[in-house]
Amino acid sequence: MARATWALGAISVASIALSLWLYADNRSLRAELAGHPPGRAAAAAPVAAAAARTAERPAQPPRTIAPGLLPAAAPPQALPDTPTETRMDRRARRTEEFAAQFGRLDGETEDEYKARIMPMLSAGLIAPRLRAEEQRRVAQEKAHVTPEQSARLDKAFDKVYSDVIDFTNKAVADGQLSPYERNVSGWLDFAGGLGGILNDANGQIGKILSPQQVRTISQSGFEWGEYLGLNAPWENLRPPPPR
Repeated sequence: MARATWALGAISVASIALSLWLYADNRSLRAELAGHPPGRAAAAAPVAAAAARTAERPAQPPRTIAPGLLPAAAPPQALPDTPTETRMDRRARRTEEFAAQFGRLDGETEDEYKARIMPMLSAGLIAPRLRAEEQRRVAQEKAHVTPEQSARLDKAFDKVYSDVIDFTNKAVADGQLSPYERNVSGWLDFAGGLGGILNDANGQIGKILSPQQVRTISQSGFEWGEYLGLNAPWENLRPPPPR
């Protein structure tokens, strides 16, 4: 159970981080596409139109031109060098773009950072949270969870959410989670600590629901770790320190 909960905690955190990363990556790809020349089909359209006009003209007899009157052939035009970007260069560039998007800007206050980032984070969590709530409702109906039990679960989750946010704020302040660099070992350490918090939550759930109810909810496909990871009040996180 502890290993499964740890994995679900890691997946939840990775999903949130991936959503932010893909947002920045999508902006980068759109900027690259905006600077590309027209596609092959668009470039071929004027050639096809010119060929059609040539085919419509009446055929004329060939003219003989003295060799000395032939124009000199123009030298082939050199194509511009195509800049190459390696996979590592692209990774470094996108890391820098992510830092520029989700790090603190020069002179930016905490309130200004929250006003810039948190609405985007909240918007990205709306749909997943709605799905998680519906899945919980269906799972609790199958397990015959009473309204009183559901309310006790919500009260227990308030403590879990508080622990998760405090733990995450400390990880951000210590640089374990940083928008400015790739710190894989820090991410894994954070996920392990988060898994421990969610494992404690499973213990609280087991005190409120019967073993049969817990088993029925698990067999329905619903996962408490995923639910708690999505519904934690991430909007209350403190901004990262300046770079």
